[in-house]
Amino acid sequence: MSAEPHPTLPPVRLPSDAELARDALGAPLFARAVRLARWAGPHTRVEIGGELAAAQLPEAAAVLGLDPADEEGPVLASQAWRVAVDTGLVDVADPGDGDEDGDEESGTAVPGEDLALVTGGTPGEVLDLWLAALDTVLADAAVPDLDDLVDALDAGGEIDFDRLDWNPGREADFLDGVLANLYLLTASGRGAADGPIPLPVLAASMVVPEDMGEPTDAVLEQVSDAMMRLDDQFRQLEPIGLVEFRPVDEALMAEADDEEFAAAGSAGAPGAGAGSGGVDDEDVSRYGLVRLTPLGMYGIRARLLEAGVTAPAVGELADKGADALLDAVAGYPEGAAQAEIEQWLAGRELQGAVAELLAAARGSDEGGPLRRLRCQQALAPAGPEAEQAVRAVLDDAELGGLARVWLSERGVADVPAPDEAMVFWLTVDTIAAQLAADGETEELPLLMRSLTEHHTGFFDQVWRVDHPATTYVLETMGRMHPDRKAAKEARKAAFKARSRRA
Repeated sequence: MSAEPHPTLPPVRLPSDAELARDALGAPLFARAVRLARWAGPHTRVEIGGELAAAQLPEAAAVLGLDPADEEGPVLASQAWRVAVDTGLVDVADPGDGDEDGDEESGTAVPGEDLALVTGGTPGEVLDLWLAALDTVLADAAVPDLDDLVDALDAGGEIDFDRLDWNPGREADFLDGVLANLYLLTASGRGAADGPIPLPVLAASMVVPEDMGEPTDAVLEQVSDAMMRLDDQFRQLEPIGLVEFRPVDEALMAEADDEEFAAAGSAGAPGAGAGSGGVDDEDVSRYGLVRLTPLGMYGIRARLLEAGVTAPAVGELADKGADALLDAVAGYPEGAAQAEIEQWLAGRELQGAVAELLAAARGSDEGGPLRRLRCQQALAPAGPEAEQAVRAVLDDAELGGLARVWLSERGVADVPAPDEAMVFWLTVDTIAAQLAADGETEELPLLMRSLTEHHTGFFDQVWRVDHPATTYVLETMGRMHPDRKAAKEARKAAFKARSRRA
């Protein structure tokens, strides 16, 4: 599985393994597989490949509380049986595998050793079983539906793959890509718990080139085709607990023509909003909505990690050192960084943890400013017990400004005033950190104004600051400072700083 071109993904917050295991056991398809595994015994007969014998499908459906007379009952029973076999919940002996006295027309099935893990295993072992079930369901979802397979049979009863236009590897890669994109949208905050992803958006993410402006009719037709493929696939993936899915409105499928589907698809094109192309939010919802469940996030993350993709989860740094923590959360969104820091601090002796964080925040490398910003964020909730560790760095050239800010915000007495050189250095460090964290945001000019307007002759002196980001910060201020005179002074100061470093 791949998430290219996003090899490093945003961190996600996942429930505990115990909570995820409960979700896995409650997933309808997995629960059915467990029930059939418990039902399996001497009476159970299987065909070649471990498939449940057709004559036993009605009984299996009844065991699951399904109507054997309903066409869907045996189909669901067959799917659940396949999951039970593939996950090791059931052990099968195919026809001909037994001894000479065995039944040559059918094989047998018995509960597998792994069935005991459902009730007696650790949460991790239960989740491993669920991941195996997920692999089976994903493989099934990448196969064309039965009608397409029947239409593609040649005169000899074999599947004509050229006529079917189905390549197993290509279909599996497509579904992997869709799920990776869905994971990315969710991890990036565009698929929050209260905001599922419209199916047109997800389809467009797989079809429409990122650098394309207005999608062509041919591209939009591909989006529409992708939407219908995804509608069928997500219907299959929902019972295993991977997603919550609102299918495409069947009435809409009967009413809409290709152009209307294309219009819905354009809502998901790069640069387009959910309601673009003449399609409002309510209309888009009729074309399908999908959301990864917490269990689904866990499952797709496990597959991404297996593929070598960096997909962090909040809490996995709790047993690491402060240097590893600050280096990692430097690239996290603010909320995820705060959550990771809080988990890291939990259970640690605060004064020692604060001293470790401050030590890790030092450094004149390019990542230093953002590490100090995250360190300041980590210290924000700390109480009086952290004061001694913070005071210890008041004379530190890189941390003295940060320490004074923290102490002053808590009304601590006798905090020494910073000298001018420290004020200027802290200003450069703060703006460099904000640029590293969020880029050139709309709020940054206001920060620049507030940091510079109280210092007469700021730009006459700041270019001398011995900070590796001085030139970069002054160049940015020359473009973004809201005061035109100050911006001009910043550009002059940037030239001096550049010359000085040269």
